[in-house]
Amino acid sequence: MMEEFLEEEKRYILEVYKKLLAVDSSKAMIKTCNKWSAKELIGHLIDSASNNHQRFVRAQFTEDLVFAGYSQDEWIKIQNYQSESWNGLINLWKEFNLHIIHLAANISPDSLTRLRPLHNLDKIAMQTVPANQPVTLEYFIRDYFFHLRHHLKQLEL
Repeated sequence: MMEEFLEEEKRYILEVYKKLLAVDSSKAMIKTCNKWSAKELIGHLIDSASNNHQRFVRAQFTEDLVFAGYSQDEWIKIQNYQSESWNGLINLWKEFNLHIIHLAANISPDSLTRLRPLHNLDKIAMQTVPANQPVTLEYFIRDYFFHLRHHLKQLEL
């Protein structure tokens, strides 16, 4: 059920946030074998939140799930997350994701579960769906949080 899923994601975000607060800001700048520093990884998750927030809103008044992608590495480079305040980044990440949970909790069941034959989740989802297979907005929201957890595991908190 979506309500339970969103409650679990909220608990997870708040739990991870506490762990992120304990990370020393100088250590958050160290690039890892994952190519990004912790600051850049949280920046990427903020970019993901920004892009997906708009997608989740738009999906409620359109019939498809077709959205523009974005160049992740370019977004990180242009925004220079390395020079941002660590606490500022993690606070923005937490609040943006809590807002996405609020948004998702307020989507009508019809919008969440309506099958969308036209989508590009074969290109933009973390767990892709073939273009010829209908998909729901609920799937896309769950995929967003799967992506978030995937990257947070890379921080080894």
